[in-house]
Amino acid sequence: MAKIKVGILGSNGYVGYELVRLLLNHKEVELQYLSSRANKGKKYYEIYPSVYSRLDLEFEDVDINKCLDLDLLFCATPHGFSADFITKDLLDKVKIIDLSADFRLKNADVYKQYYKKEHNAKELLKDAVYGLCEIHREDIKAAKFIANPGCYTTCSILSLYPLLKEKLIDENFIIIDAKSGVSGAGREAKSDNLFCEVNENFKAYALSSHRHTPEIEQELSLAFKSDIKVQFTPHLVPIQKGILSTSYTKLKDNLNENELREIYAKYYDKEYFIRLLPSEILPQTKFTRGTNFVDINLKLDERTGNLIILASLDNLIKGAAGQAIQNMNLLFGFDEKLGLENLSMI
Repeated sequence: MAKIKVGILGSNGYVGYELVRLLLNHKEVELQYLSSRANKGKKYYEIYPSVYSRLDLEFEDVDINKCLDLDLLFCATPHGFSADFITKDLLDKVKIIDLSADFRLKNADVYKQYYKKEHNAKELLKDAVYGLCEIHREDIKAAKFIANPGCYTTCSILSLYPLLKEKLIDENFIIIDAKSGVSGAGREAKSDNLFCEVNENFKAYALSSHRHTPEIEQELSLAFKSDIKVQFTPHLVPIQKGILSTSYTKLKDNLNENELREIYAKYYDKEYFIRLLPSEILPQTKFTRGTNFVDINLKLDERTGNLIILASLDNLIKGAAGQAIQNMNLLFGFDEKLGLENLSMI
């Protein structure tokens, strides 16, 4: 069978590079089109020398006609671009995986509230399948248009999903305390992300207003079959990659820790990319770095009655590019693990 022809819009960013890096080792893919307006005409290896001798493509301008020749288009572009670029006609001809937030939220008014702009493709929101593979696998397989989830979102949803699906926790008391490496802010130069601002520093940001909050609530509400609100607080830590989330809630029923682990196993035992760790091993960003794995563990604090759930992932891989390729594998009937089985580097 011929390889699928793939293009990437926004291929110059961190997520774009991770897509290129992973796809170069995917036996069913041929990269044909890489866009970057800022780097048009340059060889990809001039920006990322790591691909020298492996990839000879040049950055090209954004060209919808180039996209029409593809089997699959990844959009690793800033929020707002995809809603202007993607059309019904394009979707009729090319499968699309959008890594921005433009089609994750089903409510255009909520999108406007959190992203401070009107949604310019409201009519396409119903066509986009939310690409969290472990939860929406069968819908993804039948789709042509995928809204790839956010990084904080993936970590938070997967760590809480079994509890809400089984209605085991107090839905009015869910606190998610999450930390992310600096690459989550993207490659664009910003003073807050300069080395001297980030190094030897640890800060919270976007209190009660982070853009991933409604995405988390949307998917957890679907699991619970009723509206869920969470207290989500993100933090920036001085590491390059990785997310660690710590969620706090209370049980409705008198379950012990082993029974809770059995519930997680019910949902995730057959999920290759979700690792429910042994009780004595806690998730760490170091051991999911560069991988498509999500590591999860939990602790029931008998003194306070609180349940603590921890999860870690690589924000650029399972939180973005790796998850997008996992979605691609499902869309085209490939082995879901193809190109994604590497372990972390120490």
